[in-house]
Amino acid sequence: MDISRISACTYGLREHPYDYALGVLADAGCVKADLWGNAPHLPTEPTEEVLSDIEAVSERTGVAIANLGSYPGREFGSEDDSARAAELDKMRLIVDAAARLGARSIRVSPGHGEDPALIDRVAPLMAESAAYAAERSVFLGMENHRGSLAGNPEHAVMLCEAVANPHFGVLYEPCNLWSIEVDFRQAFDVMREHIVHVHVKDGAWRDGKFVRCHLGEGDVDPAWVVAALEGIGYEGDYALEYEIADLEPMETGLAKWVALFRGL
Repeated sequence: MDISRISACTYGLREHPYDYALGVLADAGCVKADLWGNAPHLPTEPTEEVLSDIEAVSERTGVAIANLGSYPGREFGSEDDSARAAELDKMRLIVDAAARLGARSIRVSPGHGEDPALIDRVAPLMAESAAYAAERSVFLGMENHRGSLAGNPEHAVMLCEAVANPHFGVLYEPCNLWSIEVDFRQAFDVMREHIVHVHVKDGAWRDGKFVRCHLGEGDVDPAWVVAALEGIGYEGDYALEYEIADLEPMETGLAKWVALFRGL
């Protein structure tokens, strides 16, 4: 795979400042980053000073910012109108930061909870957010996670259809789906028209327990993931989400993932 399509999440280095994190990615051979959307990487309300410094570090390390791993949208399902309005302001702030940093996408939250009844409250504000993002050439992707509408592929698609804007969709996360006993292949077929970004890691069910592992050693076949996405004309990045520091530090382990992915 072309290295320009490979990104890596800085979440695994969230205990370190972003200059250190981008340096680790550069040493591993990455030229793009999914920047963790919280301090000490990207604050929830980034200032001009922080954005300027991220730009400088990005240029110095040669690691572009591909996606912002923030979670605006959490309060879109709230019954408190002031909380909903404040959350919309946060969304616009992060979209503006993405446009400023040259990021193609941001991670968003489709509210709290898994009840599909939330869709009617979340969709109008998410549609407004998607229109704002589209004007700035930014995509909004809700990550497949337990505890949100995006954890259920059918509900995720229902929200996408309610928003009805191609700049809002799914951040496809096969391993997260597999960890909650959702078949990521079947989920792909359900969500395929709405995938705007991708996270890649690996894991497996062993003796009734889900465990994380090095890429290529679990149940989530990265070759299948790439073939499926390329088969539908996916044009975004593949963000390697290294979360197994208990097995090997990211400083040495990420380079192995990059090498494997480049060989696909």
